[in-house]
Order: sequence, then C-alpha cells, then structure tokens
Amino acid sequence: MTNVILHRSGKPSFGPAAETVLTRDAYSVASEEIIRWQGYQPTPLHSLPALANDLGLEAVYYKDEGPRFGLGSFKALGGAYAALRVLQREVARRTGKDVSLVDIREGRWSEEVAHITLASATDGNHGRSLAWGCQRFGAPCRIYIHAEVSEGRAQSMRELGAEVIRIEGDYDESVELCRKEADENGWFVVSDTSWPGYTDPPNDVMSGYGVMVNEIVEALKDPPTHVFLQGGVGGLAGSVAARLRQHYGSETPRVCVVEPNLAACLYESAGQGKPTSVDLHEETVMAGLSCGVPSPMAWEILWSEASDFVVIDDALVAPAMRRLARPASGDPVIEAGESGVAGLAAILAARDEVDVWQRLGLNARSRVLLIGSEGVTDEEIYTKIMAGA
Repeated sequence: MTNVILHRSGKPSFGPAAETVLTRDAYSVASEEIIRWQGYQPTPLHSLPALANDLGLEAVYYKDEGPRFGLGSFKALGGAYAALRVLQREVARRTGKDVSLVDIREGRWSEEVAHITLASATDGNHGRSLAWGCQRFGAPCRIYIHAEVSEGRAQSMRELGAEVIRIEGDYDESVELCRKEADENGWFVVSDTSWPGYTDPPNDVMSGYGVMVNEIVEALKDPPTHVFLQGGVGGLAGSVAARLRQHYGSETPRVCVVEPNLAACLYESAGQGKPTSVDLHEETVMAGLSCGVPSPMAWEILWSEASDFVVIDDALVAPAMRRLARPASGDPVIEAGESGVAGLAAILAARDEVDVWQRLGLNARSRVLLIGSEGVTDEEIYTKIMAGA
C-alpha cells in the first residue's frame, strides 16, 4: 500500500458483541476502582472550533490522554487495572480466601503479592502502565520490548522498577517470547491482546479504558456523529466502540478505525471478514500501533461496530502533530505523541481526497471525536518532529 490514505468499508451488524464481549458490569467495576486511585482526574476534552471550520465540519473534539496519571497515555487505565485484577485472582487462589481489589490496592496482601511476577510485551505505553501498577501494588514486573522501541521509553519503564528485556525482533515476536518465558517460569502475562484460552487480562485492560469514554460522554452535550479510533491490536478501538454503543444506543457515532499502512492488520481483517495477521516489514513512526496480529476479542466488537477502516502513511503524522502544537487562532495548544494523532492525520488527509471524505460520510453537520491516545512519551522524538517544520 503506497497511497497516503486508503479506505475500506466495514460490514457492521450492530449485533450483541458490544454488550457481551465487554459487559456494562465489567466497565462499571473498573471505573469504580480506577476513579479511587490516587492522582485520578478526568483528562481534557478539547473543542477545536478553528480546526473544524478549516475542515468544513460542525465540531471536532480531541480527548487528550497525555496527562493521564502522569504516564502520558490512555494505557494507564488498562495495564495497571489488569495487573490489580490478576493479583486479586491469584492471591485468592493461593490463600483460599476472599480478596478484594481494595485489599490489594491498600497492601493487605503485600507479602503474597511480592512473589507474583507480572510480565508483558509492549511498544512502550502498555508496559509503562503495567510497571507503574506493579510498583504501586508491590509486584515484580518484567517488560519485553522489541528492537525499535526507543531507549527513552525503555528507561521510563526501568525508572518504575521494571526489568526490561529487549529483543532483536518486532512487537509480535516480543509477545511470543514473553508468553514462552512466562509459561516456563510461572509468571503471569498481562497483555492487551487476547488469544485462545487467554481472555481475562485483556478483558480487564479494555474494561479499564471505559473510564475514558465515561468522561467523554459526561462532557459532551450532543453525541458525536463520528469517532476515529487508533488500530493496533484493536483493544482501544474495541473498548471505545462497545462503551459508546452501550451509552448512546441508536445514536452511537460512526466508528472509523485508523492504522498505519505498515501495520494494517485490522484493515486486512475487514477485507477477509475474520482476524487476519500481517507481517511487519518495517516499523511505523506510530510506535504504539506497530502490531501485526489483531486481538480476537477486540475484533469481535469491531466487526460488529466499525463502519470504516482507514490506513494512513507515516508522512501524515508529523504535520498532524504540528497542527495541534501550533493551532489556528482560538484552538488550544496540544502536545501529542505520534500514535495520538492517527485520527487527526486521517481526517486531514481525507479532506484532500474527495472520494474518501464522502465515503466516510463527513460533511458540515459532522461532529468528530478524536482520541488523543498519548501525549509526549519520548521528548527526544517529539523535539525532532517539531523541529522538522
């Protein structure tokens, strides 16, 4: 795929997946726990009227996850919460006693927790959230990263107490090594992607993301008409799509999934009508979206809910980041990371492609929601991108 932007229509059935894969109760339990964590506060939902005017849209909203718990991304809601749930279940199994999330959070089982090692593979943000959660709850943490993860992101995880293991391969190979070594050593994998026989932690991760959606719908007067969601393995997109459907019902915004053309597993899955993996021949600048294997759990939701699958070229990322950092008069200054601007990059490119714009159903009455999934998670990379203008 060499085009700057490509579009593929989904075949949404709007069936039961949005209610059954991630239940309302699962979202509620996660939200009730996370909003009680020290440092919790809703992240900003920015209105960007100048950008909307330039694009010929009624409104553009940008959910800025950069400030989330000081960790720089929405992943803070997922990995740390899933870690807490794994520890709760394992301590209960080992002791034969009822163990609550509050018990683990407040250190009532600290001696047992200290002997439960949690592990995960990451492009950066999920691992940082897991390391932060393990530090808070007192569990050992091992994080596997691939060759292209920046040293700045690796160091941020070390500073949170994680042991970081770098491999020579890509993200999907780091996932496989993490699974293998965890099985051999009795560690517990806390992943944001599911596979056959492994669903509880990814379910918890995705349930944690519902906090972000709750904040969005509480802040908006009218429902958006469109939401553009980053791809990756599909966890963010699936979680947001399901929670929006649960809240808005028939007024749910049109779901548009955005991926880099170097890692377009969900786009290919839409073409095949089933989860489809792709080989990663080159790393995308959108490090958090460099995933070639979709999560089956997330895909079940997206196949039911997503109307559009879009892939974009890496060349679109830097201009989108600069557009937020140097906005037109009236819009706030936003410092966003490379993966955080995927949705914005897509609509900026679509505006110059009349066919894509029309196929996305965008017009002067459209209210577009963008998920700014990360802020500046690597200062060196951000500085270089800003200097490139």
